[in-house]
Amino acid sequence: MSTRVAVVTGSNKGIGLAIVQALCKQFQGDVYLTARDVGRGQEAVNSLASDGLKAMFHQLDINDLNSITTAAAFFKDKYGGVDVLINNAGIAFKVADTAPFAVQAEVTLKTNFFATRDMLTHFLPLIKAGGRVVNVSSFVGVRTLNLCSPALQQRFRSEDITEEELVGLMERFVEEAKRGEHKQGGWPDTAYGMSKTGLTTLSMIQARRLSKERPNDGILLNACCPGWVRTDMAGPKAPKSPDEGAITPVYLALLPPGTTEPHGKFVSDKEVQVW
Repeated sequence: MSTRVAVVTGSNKGIGLAIVQALCKQFQGDVYLTARDVGRGQEAVNSLASDGLKAMFHQLDINDLNSITTAAAFFKDKYGGVDVLINNAGIAFKVADTAPFAVQAEVTLKTNFFATRDMLTHFLPLIKAGGRVVNVSSFVGVRTLNLCSPALQQRFRSEDITEEELVGLMERFVEEAKRGEHKQGGWPDTAYGMSKTGLTTLSMIQARRLSKERPNDGILLNACCPGWVRTDMAGPKAPKSPDEGAITPVYLALLPPGTTEPHGKFVSDKEVQVW
């Protein structure tokens, strides 16, 4: 019986670190904290160790394809795959940030959508039977979807949208934002929101594909909203602590063997939400 393994991206602080902490207590197996910066990652592992929690560390920068493929090869060689993957890494510009919308659109989607998709492309084939994949999205994605043109809403919600079509839509949003034409194109004025609309839609597409290509493997893949959490990203006024923000991602990561639902859903406060 090989050791089970859980991997959490962007987990040296904030919600990611709280997720690792909870998994160290509840997951039967090795838990990997990952971070772009080796020093900060190691520091986080050491701080957990001082609380009596054992996490391992692996360098992982989701914006660096080489870093993703190196990590994927490591987990394949050492564990024969991955049992739990939580894609938590993400970025958001502050409300007061003066960067032009075109820059915010490109930078935000690069990490929150395209880099997370790269992670899934390289790690989904490694997910073992009975595995759990959790993509940390946001309720802002649902709000943003409702602000898109009816034609765009229809595509994002459709059961037959493909990954290629979704990628095309995300690229179009960035291109139109760069030209200052995104509003005419039916897009709202939020780069973060669009990145999370894309991520939740991607989760639904990939869950459908898993059901089709690996129907007997019992893998569950979902997107979730941790809530508005006090982190460097969301600021000090948010109502939830990082530990509270970790509850839903951890719940989805630890759905018991044999569970069939939720799968391909958007979940908040442990409840499936309307998309």
